[in-house]
Amino acid sequence: MLIIPVKDGESIDRALKKYKRKFDKTRVVKELRARQQFVKPSVLSRQGKIRAAHKQRFLSQEEQA
Repeated sequence: MLIIPVKDGESIDRALKKYKRKFDKTRVVKELRARQQFVKPSVLSRQGKIRAAHKQRFLSQEEQA
C-alpha cells in the first residue's frame, strides 16, 4: 500500500501527481502485463541482445557526431 504524506495547504492535484509518480516507480502495471502471457527465456535473452546492440549502435553514432 502506498502512503503519500500531504502537507497542509497542498492541492489535491499535487498529491495525486505524487501518487501517480510513486505508483509508476513500483512497476506494478508493467509486471502485470508481462505476466499475462509467458515468454520463453530464450526469447527474452534474444530481445536483450537486440536491445544491447541497438543501444551500442546509438552510443557509437553519438560519439562520432
